[in-house]
Amino acid sequence: MNIPNTNLSRIVIIGSGFAGIALAKELRNKKVQVVLLDKHNYNTFQPLLYQVATGGLEAGSIAFPIRKVIQEYDDFYFRLTSVLEIDTKNKKVITEIGELDYDYLVMATGSKTNYFGNKEIKRNSMAMKTIPQSLNIRSLILENFEQAVLTQDCDERNCLINFVLVGGGPTGVELAGALAEMKKAILQKDYPDLDIDKMQINLIQSGDRILNTMSEKSSEAAEKFLLKLGVKIWKNVRVTNYDGRTITTDSDLAFDTATVIWTAGVQGALVSGFDADSLVEKVERIRVNQFSQVKGYNNIFAIGDIAFMETETYPEGHPMMAQPAIQQGKLLGGNIIRLIQNQEMEAFEYKDKGSMATIGRNKAVVDLPNCHFSGVFAWFVWMFVHLFSLIGFKNKAVVFLNWVYNYIRFDREGRLIIRPYKKRSFTSFTSDEI
Repeated sequence: MNIPNTNLSRIVIIGSGFAGIALAKELRNKKVQVVLLDKHNYNTFQPLLYQVATGGLEAGSIAFPIRKVIQEYDDFYFRLTSVLEIDTKNKKVITEIGELDYDYLVMATGSKTNYFGNKEIKRNSMAMKTIPQSLNIRSLILENFEQAVLTQDCDERNCLINFVLVGGGPTGVELAGALAEMKKAILQKDYPDLDIDKMQINLIQSGDRILNTMSEKSSEAAEKFLLKLGVKIWKNVRVTNYDGRTITTDSDLAFDTATVIWTAGVQGALVSGFDADSLVEKVERIRVNQFSQVKGYNNIFAIGDIAFMETETYPEGHPMMAQPAIQQGKLLGGNIIRLIQNQEMEAFEYKDKGSMATIGRNKAVVDLPNCHFSGVFAWFVWMFVHLFSLIGFKNKAVVFLNWVYNYIRFDREGRLIIRPYKKRSFTSFTSDEI
């Protein structure tokens, strides 16, 4: 990997998401050598991926180069690679570009889409965890409408403009709202020769309410907003299969659709090499103590979505969201330095700053520790928090100007098919694939 040898302690961080970047900033110019590994050379602001997928923002406005983050950090190195395995016995990280020794290792690999073992849904549906996936969704949405203009088969046309979103969490809700606004204000102008009223947006939730991690008040408000926008919400329905054409459920409901976007769950993006006792197999997260140390290891840590820290308040681990990851990263930076200096580490205590979701123009819901509100004010709060959280002044400015333009013109300039996405039809699968 061409990392210089050093007499200082070497800290290897795997992952540059919210947790990894927060930790890197805390270790800035400390008397340690830090190596940051990631399969992308940029940090992604994941809460706005749905806006890339629906043409509201360009991908570059929610991404920030990792090397620019660390360019003024002393003895700090970045390598673009995928990590294959952790050799905990010999304290080595095994990657596609070679092996690297570590003194301290931090797993900040984040999460990936959880399909709950259903291979056919994984093969045929769309996920939205990365920028490339969001661009694929954007291309597929627009390509479906271009194809719908050409076909004379009514059933095929309806299938192409029928969208099913599986999962009623923040991602599914925000994506449903964005699609509904496209239908209302944009698509009818872009495709005057299509009956856009026949476009369907179906949101399927396995539980009895959407946004079930937020308050009931916010859940009810979000549902009202979506229904007013024309989104069809199906609760207490579980998707059982999707063959690329027809989606089936555990009820009598079935949908013919060319687009299923899966937002029904996430699991840890696990790297092999850890003992079974260190893992929570169901969600593929790594067990850690109150100092973020991986169970069974003193010099290996896990933070963010990959970390499973069981507490009285969070018996199922902290929520897999940005705030726990950022707070864990910030504290761990100081704790590793304390550990190197043989000082006592501080235990992690999550400070819940609240949660929020936007449903569209002037529509959002916000849960704060002591209050819940929705509507226009909540929408402005949502925008301010997300703008403030973006990395880099340019990204903040670009996103703000895009939002202002979109609000005034009620338009989305980013509806471009830059990288065509050709989804395989059901008939193109071989018998072995089916």
